[in-house]
Amino acid sequence: MTTTERDEACTGRGGPGRLHVLLDGLERWGGTDRAADAVQKVVKAAPLGRRARDLLHGLPLGHPLHPVLVQVPVGAWMSSAVLDLLPGQERATRRLIGVGLAVAGPAAVAGWVDWSDLQRQQRRVGLLHAALNNAAVLLYAGSYAARRSGRQGLGRGLAVAGLAAVSAGGALGGHLAYRQAAGANHAEQVPHLVRPGWHPLGGVADLPIGRAVRRQVDDVPVMVVRVDEDTVRVLAEHCSHLAGPLSQGEIVDGCVRCPWHGSVFRLEDGWNVRGPATAPQPAFDTRVVDGRLEVRLRGIAPGSEEEEEPATAG
Repeated sequence: MTTTERDEACTGRGGPGRLHVLLDGLERWGGTDRAADAVQKVVKAAPLGRRARDLLHGLPLGHPLHPVLVQVPVGAWMSSAVLDLLPGQERATRRLIGVGLAVAGPAAVAGWVDWSDLQRQQRRVGLLHAALNNAAVLLYAGSYAARRSGRQGLGRGLAVAGLAAVSAGGALGGHLAYRQAAGANHAEQVPHLVRPGWHPLGGVADLPIGRAVRRQVDDVPVMVVRVDEDTVRVLAEHCSHLAGPLSQGEIVDGCVRCPWHGSVFRLEDGWNVRGPATAPQPAFDTRVVDGRLEVRLRGIAPGSEEEEEPATAG
């Protein structure tokens, strides 16, 4: 490709389509913010308990639970649409719709718990995503009731409308997950950006005891906590949930609490002991050489030339 052709490709008529413009506008539109704030307070005040919230976030799985649960109703309703095209499948179709309705409740609860810990722009999209899915549930519930009473034509019509609603809701869910990175691990890139081996972080004496500070390793921000005279802990700075600044968080009982949404990580190894974060923080080994702190990203492959015991483990 010549320089002229490259310039024409970059300055051509291509650009964002109507769907992109619509979704970007939805992210910026604050018309639903008051309603969203009210719903968020209700979800936050729900008497679920910490363990139940961690379960609904998907902490035991290591990734959000909501996308796993939604596969059941969407799959059941898609399958019911196929059976609606075949003769003599009314009972099987109704059962599939019933299965989808039974699992839609738990999926919605997990989704609302995740939604309540998102940023404002994500909550705007998520509110419409939830509204479309709720509409789908009502339409499929009507379809189920119509089929049970023998009105198969009405049941099919409501199911078609329900499938359209849940498909639109799923498209918005994809935008949330892939465009807005809701539910993604926001610390996943750290192992790909930090070079193997030990990196200097300055004098240990310059670090305050019991308080987190921010430093840089290969241009990657890290949180450094000098626990006592001889022990230093280092984690990636940006919270794996939504990239909150951990160095501004509270240090309590060997853990750091993210100041944005309250995720709690163990300083020793970065393990996420409390949600909404579902992924641990990248952790660094530490050593002190001549009063200077050096760190190495944990997870060096055994037998590599970089692997060695630190002089003073942190």
